[in-house]
Amino acid sequence: MCIAVFLWQAHPLYPFLLLLNRDEYHSRPSKPVGWWEGGEILGGKDELSGGTWLGCNRDGKIAFITNVREVKSIPQAKTRGDLTLRFLESNKNPKEYAEELSKEADQYNGFNLILADISSKSMVYLTNRPKPENLIVMEVTPGMHVLSNASLDSPWPKAQRLGHGFKDFLEKYGEAELPTEEMVEILMTSTIKDDESTLPGIYPSEREHQLSSIFVETDTPLGRYGTRSTSALSVKSSGEVNFFERYLDKDQWKEHTMSCQIKKMEEHGRFNSVQ
Repeated sequence: MCIAVFLWQAHPLYPFLLLLNRDEYHSRPSKPVGWWEGGEILGGKDELSGGTWLGCNRDGKIAFITNVREVKSIPQAKTRGDLTLRFLESNKNPKEYAEELSKEADQYNGFNLILADISSKSMVYLTNRPKPENLIVMEVTPGMHVLSNASLDSPWPKAQRLGHGFKDFLEKYGEAELPTEEMVEILMTSTIKDDESTLPGIYPSEREHQLSSIFVETDTPLGRYGTRSTSALSVKSSGEVNFFERYLDKDQWKEHTMSCQIKKMEEHGRFNSVQ
């Protein structure tokens, strides 16, 4: 189901900083973060459907997605992982891509999609819920935001816990460099679950209770389900991109970091990340 917390245009060193947990069935085949064919897109890969839950490219575009928690689904829906990939492959800015997507949003199960262009300081949030035929598009304001399986910044308890923990790190380190790997370890591995009285009430309470922690680990009738990977994606004002990932590989946790430089920022030099 996934949960993410991110900082946008609100830190002197980081125009963008993201922490994201990807929750999925353990049996679903996927590849860890790496360069896709052609060497322009960096991200994980869903080997079943071919898309990605989080990726970036050398031009400074970033996209990530979470599912919307809902009971009903479209039997022959298009894969949501393609929404991120198509944006990274396109020449469109976030708003242009959103306009294109509005024509087909009803062909997907519920999604929350964040699209960003670091070079133009543009970010939008898109969702095809509550009405599949009416795509909601909103410009994301500078600051900290949390995205789970409801609309952006919905006050679900797990989202609030993650947001509070993230703010604590921001207050502690101020304008200094942030310890992203430490943030992953402390914030994204929390197994604290919500009180049943605070659950959203979409799924049966027992199932929702198991999904109410930031780090998810549970057994279901379809097999083991839970957090398969945690990513920390940071972009510095110099254009340096660092993509740290901790991921589950055959029941063993592994980690690695990949880096690149945004082309346009490399050509034009540094810029101020705070408006």
